[in-house]
Amino acid sequence: MASKSGCLRWGLMLFTLAYADSEADAEQGNAMGVPMYRLLLGAAIAATATSAFAADAVAPIVMEPEIAQPHISGYVEAYLGGLYLSTDFGDENATTAGGAGRVNFPIDSRWNVQTDAFVDSLWVEGLNIYGYGGAVHGYWRDPSAYALGGFASLTGYGGDGFGDADIYSFAVGPEAQAYFGNVTVYGQVYYGQLRASGSPEHIDNWGGRGVVRYFAQDNLRFDAELGFSRLSVFGTDLDTVTGALQAMYRFSGTPVSVFGRYQLDHISADGTDLNVHKYVIGLRASFGSDTLLDEDRNGATMDTYRPGFVLPFL
Repeated sequence: MASKSGCLRWGLMLFTLAYADSEADAEQGNAMGVPMYRLLLGAAIAATATSAFAADAVAPIVMEPEIAQPHISGYVEAYLGGLYLSTDFGDENATTAGGAGRVNFPIDSRWNVQTDAFVDSLWVEGLNIYGYGGAVHGYWRDPSAYALGGFASLTGYGGDGFGDADIYSFAVGPEAQAYFGNVTVYGQVYYGQLRASGSPEHIDNWGGRGVVRYFAQDNLRFDAELGFSRLSVFGTDLDTVTGALQAMYRFSGTPVSVFGRYQLDHISADGTDLNVHKYVIGLRASFGSDTLLDEDRNGATMDTYRPGFVLPFL
């Protein structure tokens, strides 16, 4: 098939020839005969080819839609609340406050590294104790299906009664999430130790937790959590069973969220039981995400166990 530029050249050629013949025939007195037909035919071909060429020249360029690329995102949050301690020897009230910051760094479209920093403080009977630390998560994530990886955390402790002792703990373990529409299921197990610097002694700690996150709307999230932790302290097992409920709402079109959380820790050792009721309210400021659901599937979605007490046996 001839190209449009070729049609243009042939059309112009026929037009020129027809026009030349019509001029010659006009001199012979035959201006309205067959030569006029040639003139019209050549003009029509030239016009058609020219129109096709012009249409091709100004055809709009269709741009491919831009594909969203993985990007850095995260949030910072702070909370304030109280504790109610119910023991075999009486009840006690305490005040708690703390916060956390988490940032997710995508390595490529699937691999991610998330870093955490956190602090938790407790005031009871005129004394203050606190924990502070961080964690690193590395995982592979398909936002439409699941995430699978592992984490390591390090926490230091201080406050009244610690003296010059540097007490810290660490934990490592695997973690995974599964996504089912507007529901996220999160599981995590770990092993760690509680240590004092300069001492060869240590306390073993292991546990696990499961979390279900339900998104009633993209910016309305409800959490339910159940966990177990065991500290082996000088031949005695100190067991903690944790249950928690949380609700969070993000104001549409803003990075600001509000949340409330209730947590119950049932601590038992050698026939002695302690119930710790922790209730907090807080604010979260996010970046790099549009909604809570987007943050959960594409942003900083991992976290770590949050004890009711900074240390259960203090």
